[in-house]
Amino acid sequence: MANRTTGILPDREIAALFARDALVSARPLDADQIQPASLDLRLGEKAWRVRASFMPGRNATVEDKLARLKLHEIDLRDGAVLETGCVYIVPLLETLALPPDVSASANPKSSTGRLDIFTRVMADFAQEFDKIPAGYSGPLYMEVSPRTFPIVARTGSRLSQIRFRKGHSLLSEAELLDLHARDTLVATDEPNISGGGVALSIDLRGDANGLIGYRGKRHSSLVDVDRRAAHDILDFWEPLHDRGSGELILDPNEFYILVSREAVHVPPDVAAEMTPFDPLVGEFRVHYAGFFDPGFGHRQAGGAGSRAVLEVRSHEVPFILEHGQVVGRLVYEHMLSRPRALYGADLKSNYQAQGLKLSKHFR
Repeated sequence: MANRTTGILPDREIAALFARDALVSARPLDADQIQPASLDLRLGEKAWRVRASFMPGRNATVEDKLARLKLHEIDLRDGAVLETGCVYIVPLLETLALPPDVSASANPKSSTGRLDIFTRVMADFAQEFDKIPAGYSGPLYMEVSPRTFPIVARTGSRLSQIRFRKGHSLLSEAELLDLHARDTLVATDEPNISGGGVALSIDLRGDANGLIGYRGKRHSSLVDVDRRAAHDILDFWEPLHDRGSGELILDPNEFYILVSREAVHVPPDVAAEMTPFDPLVGEFRVHYAGFFDPGFGHRQAGGAGSRAVLEVRSHEVPFILEHGQVVGRLVYEHMLSRPRALYGADLKSNYQAQGLKLSKHFR
């Protein structure tokens, strides 16, 4: 692949941003913090509980708004409990001084989404969450709001990730059709490629045992966001099984982990993102954590058959999902150049070759 002039910055270009102080961190980087097409962001040393979520707006910094809205300060250095239903603002260890031709966008990490932790990244003078304009120079903050489980987090916990891009990087519909013909983006007989993305549908037939998903339990114990395989599944999740109907009624304000019917493939020269909500397919939100790195589902990276795990929450009314119903779209973007490491075998990634799978915290 020849280097492009527009696209998502790969791992070596992200490292170069640090080398020229366009990215600065208050601590040395973690060894695996730079991903193939993104950088994991880390919580700083304190958090503020705030009265409500807010947007800085074009005339204010985040600190300006915090002065009026903060309730109390929490020390994260030794770990702290963040309660469900509360909103916290956390300064991040990473700060930006972006070049004038580089913008950024953020998204929760896969494990964060699967725990139903609502996170959004903010910059000073921002008018949108998770969007950092080209040339931005200043601090980053994260809004954190656990929805189903109370969590323990600490300085250095990685709940969100950020992508950097130059110019316009989205693949057109014609480019998507060509890429699918060459590399099979979704394993289905009749791919639905329209509206700038590739449609994904829901699997409600389940595995050999009829398991179709999980529903989060209320009033559970704490989840430590930095501990792997530390919690028993049944203490936190109710397994859901197909009983022959191929349907699932989503109850309002309940949280579900489901899986796509299609296997997903992200070739090495592109990155993908799940659009979080499409009002055309129903009043529910799918997939809080939307980034798919180059190499996800790629056979040579050990990912053949990888399916998209979907975090699903209905809105105001109960909603019936049916097997095979379209629930979201993957949009693909060009990489500026091929990353040095691919998602999967190169990185011992948690969710390569996955089917229905809860976050890494459960055993």
